[in-house]
Amino acid sequence: MVERESPLGAAWRPGSHGNFADGAGVRLVETRPGSIVQLAAWPGREADAIAAIRSVAGIALVDGAGAGEVKGGRSAFGFAPGRFLVVDQAEGMGASLAAAITADTGSVTDLSHGRTAIRISGPKAQWVLAKFFALDFSLTAFPLHAGRSASHHDVFAQIQRTGENQFDIYVFRSFARSFWTALCHGAEEVGYEIV
Repeated sequence: MVERESPLGAAWRPGSHGNFADGAGVRLVETRPGSIVQLAAWPGREADAIAAIRSVAGIALVDGAGAGEVKGGRSAFGFAPGRFLVVDQAEGMGASLAAAITADTGSVTDLSHGRTAIRISGPKAQWVLAKFFALDFSLTAFPLHAGRSASHHDVFAQIQRTGENQFDIYVFRSFARSFWTALCHGAEEVGYEIV
């Protein structure tokens, strides 16, 4: 596996930052999964796409935008009707899904080199994210493993709740440094750690 260079550059400054009066409110990390893949099902073929994800990734999704699952280093969620994001810590998920999807079912696009994955976790993660996105991040409205699409100014993001106080955010690599910097500024008042 060839390690991709991080788009964060000098903006990635490991350590503790901001107001630490009450400890770190959030932790930020670039996760660098091996595969980030988008699967788009043609109308009426959503069940076939979900079956392909289950067969290849071992993840059982329910139909409908927002539903998701995290299992064994892999995750998937619906982010729009008939649109799914599948993430694997290993490379090759794009090719595996492409082999499982027929042309009359949908299309598979490997986004691994075009997206950056950022994880925010900690007791203030919801609070910090609410500064950026017009979403309800409460556990009731945004359940465990669910996913959402949103944007902060012109930065499109796909967000999955991967833990009670943990979210994985996928942004275009070309916007990653700018979004990361904004996220760090937004977390300053609660204190943040970069690992």
